Amino acid sequence: MNAKPPVENHLSSPESRAFSHVDTWVFDLDNTLYPHTSRVWPQIDERITLYVADLFGLDGISSKALQKYFYHKYGTTLRALIDEYDIDPQDFLDFAHDIDHTDIELNASLGAAIEKLPGRKLILTNGSRKHAENVAKKIGILDHFEDVFDIAASNFVPKPERRAYESFLDKHGVEPSRSAMFEDIAKNLTVPHELGMTTTLIVPKTIDPFRESFEQEAVKTPEIDYITNDLAEFLRQYALLLK
Repeated sequence: MNAKPPVENHLSSPESRAFSHVDTWVFDLDNTLYPHTSRVWPQIDERITLYVADLFGLDGISSKALQKYFYHKYGTTLRALIDEYDIDPQDFLDFAHDIDHTDIELNASLGAAIEKLPGRKLILTNGSRKHAENVAKKIGILDHFEDVFDIAASNFVPKPERRAYESFLDKHGVEPSRSAMFEDIAKNLTVPHELGMTTTLIVPKTIDPFRESFEQEAVKTPEIDYITNDLAEFLRQYALLLK
């Protein structure tokens, strides 16, 4: 049975895969496990722009344009700077993630929903382990996760490249056909779905002015099984169905 949660904030495709077989739950971090009102990503984005400006001696507008060029061509600015300029990736990550966590709120409902999911829970992020652990701890969900697979663990190969997912699956012994992936960027779910994972796209409840529009779209494609703007409620509904 492939039941759907009776909540208007959740959408599913007619051919969407079920969760009844899932024993490993994989979550992206940024803009997936917290809402944009937490003001995490705008700070990171600004820090990356500052890093680029300092590295190349550019003004703010020029460094922002170069940063976005890197992002669209390489998947992450970090990957571009490693490949083209041989920077120290750890210096970049430490600088980019040196942010204020004040606006990140404890999310007890999300923690309870994740805790009730049967099986393993893992974070798969293009950010650093330290950043993921700091943010997840502030949300109140860190203890529910077995481990964090960060950009360093993938040898700085970012999602959506297939190698990033394959490295993750190999390291943690995850069977993709028995796992589910939760992400906020549609293109990052293409490979997971091809590998056999059940996929869910997380979209914001309100427009995030600090992110590009394509990163917030409720994209309905065969590679996306479910779409939700309320992760905690979505997980709660499916945890009930799995009982």
